[in-house]
Amino acid sequence: MSNQKIFAAVVATLFIMTGTSVFGAKKSSVELGQGMFNDPKLGDSANESSCNSCHASGKGLENAGENKKLTKLVNNCLVGQMAGEKLDGRKAPMRSLKMYIKSL
Repeated sequence: MSNQKIFAAVVATLFIMTGTSVFGAKKSSVELGQGMFNDPKLGDSANESSCNSCHASGKGLENAGENKKLTKLVNNCLVGQMAGEKLDGRKAPMRSLKMYIKSL
């Protein structure tokens, strides 16, 4: 077996074992969302803010889980308040963040 094939097999095995894909996505989970909610680097935030900075213990998010535009609202905070970048609503990180917000 060539070195390239061995390397590719090792990399694929590591991705499978860690639950990540080539694009860094993990399975959606409330736990992942909670970590993101408290991460001051979420969306490459430029000002060291996290979601928890403004919404400590979910303050102000009591009815957010019922909002059909939750992805848009989260991205507005990421870009506006946190001076970061939007998250793709179709990928595991945003799905996880929304799962956590809905659990509050």
